[in-house]
Amino acid sequence: MRTLVIETSTTACSVALIESGAVIAHTHEVVGRGHAERLIPMIAELPEGGRADRIIVDCGPGSFTGVRVGIAAARGLALGWSAEIAGFSSLSLIAAAGFAARPTHDIAVIMEGGHGEVFMQAFSADLSPRSDMVSLKPDAALAALAGRRAVGNGVRWLAALDDSLDLTEALPDAASATLLPATLTALAPSPIYGRAPDAKPSVSK
Repeated sequence: MRTLVIETSTTACSVALIESGAVIAHTHEVVGRGHAERLIPMIAELPEGGRADRIIVDCGPGSFTGVRVGIAAARGLALGWSAEIAGFSSLSLIAAAGFAARPTHDIAVIMEGGHGEVFMQAFSADLSPRSDMVSLKPDAALAALAGRRAVGNGVRWLAALDDSLDLTEALPDAASATLLPATLTALAPSPIYGRAPDAKPSVSK
C-alpha cells in the first residue's frame, strides 16, 4: 500500500510518499503562509502525481489556516482517488523525529501557539504521552518543562527565559511519518486546534 503524507501545520509545507515503510519521494519547503498555493503543486510533482491508496494528514495543533488547508486537500484527494484517509498529530510527529535524532528518556514538544503562547506536550521514548497537550504562556511552559529536553518551532520562547536549556529548533516534516506507530496515524482527519478559537459567537440578550 502506498501512503501520501501531507504536513502543513507550521510555516513549513511537506509531502511524502511512503511504500513498504520507506520514503520513496519527499518535498519539504518553508513557505510561510503559502500552503494553499504550494501544496497541490508539491503533490503533483511526486511520482504518479502523488496518487496513493491511503492519505494521512497532519491535523495540528499549529497554524489554523495551514491545518485546514492540509485537511481540505487530503479529503478532496481521498474522495477523488477512493483512498483511505486518516490523521496524525504534529506534536507526535516532532517528538518521533526528536527521538530519532537523539534518543532520550522523554522529550517535550514546544510549538508556536499564537498570542504569545506555545503548545506543549511531553512524550516517552515509545511516543506515549507523559502529559496532556496544553497551550501555555512561556513562563508556565518553562515551569512545566521540568528539566526535559525540548524540541519544536516554539523553543525560542523558552530560550529567551533560560539560555541553559536543552532546546532544539525543529519544524515537522512529512517524511518523519515513517517513525510513527500505526496507532498514531489513525486519528480522525479533523483539526486539533489546541486552544479555543479567537472569535466567539455573540450571545443574544
